[in-house]
Amino acid sequence: MPQPNNPSGAAFAGPFAAPLLDPDRPTPPGVAGPGAKAGDVRYNVYRNNVTVSLIDALADTFPAVKRIVGEAFFRDMARLYVRREPPRSPLLFDYGHSFAAFIDGFDHTRPLPWLGDVARIERAWLDAYHAADRAPLAPAKLASVPHDALPALRFEPHPAMRIVRSAYPAVTIFAANRASGPVGKILERDGEDALVTRPALEVFVRRLPPGGAAFLTLLCAGKPLGEAAAKASEAEPRFDLGANIAGMMEAGAFADIFVPAA
Repeated sequence: MPQPNNPSGAAFAGPFAAPLLDPDRPTPPGVAGPGAKAGDVRYNVYRNNVTVSLIDALADTFPAVKRIVGEAFFRDMARLYVRREPPRSPLLFDYGHSFAAFIDGFDHTRPLPWLGDVARIERAWLDAYHAADRAPLAPAKLASVPHDALPALRFEPHPAMRIVRSAYPAVTIFAANRASGPVGKILERDGEDALVTRPALEVFVRRLPPGGAAFLTLLCAGKPLGEAAAKASEAEPRFDLGANIAGMMEAGAFADIFVPAA
């Protein structure tokens, strides 16, 4: 591999790293084996190990997607993704944020239009798992707010909270394929929005009720409770404010509340 008298640091790292994910590119200059022999074989072994490690990282992050399409299909798809999207972080668990978008545009997954949304839920699950620790909003604190102050109330999202919207039954498909048992026929056809939280040590994925995703998204954007509820009701006639507040409190979706000073 790199010899002591060869370029080092950034001058060597760029040319060395650039061909790693592209097997059609030649071994970079300056790479040599023992006795200054050509380092093609060693570089290709290293190149293959890098690619395999990234594919394995994707398989660990997206087990439901892998189960749906099968091991061989998944690894072939992941290999193409790895060549197109090199990692931007040294942390393997951080790799694959654009994998769902890649699946959306992948010709061979077009018969599975919901697959990208399943991948988004899986990515949100991992992001929630690694999010900062914080105690969720205590129901007693919300209950202590005077009734006339509720419309102006604003919510601070919990660091682990994620929302994934889908026009497909993505939550049902996700849940069925993350379980260990056999997957039966999924009859659900309506779109499902997911709320991903981690109030303590365990990540939970819940299907949001009608209007819930719009409501929570507005709260996360800093809109007051009254405005968020009104806009959610306009967008979804079945929106139930009480049920949505109860659900988000049970899930630990928010960390704090405040009423802006007049």
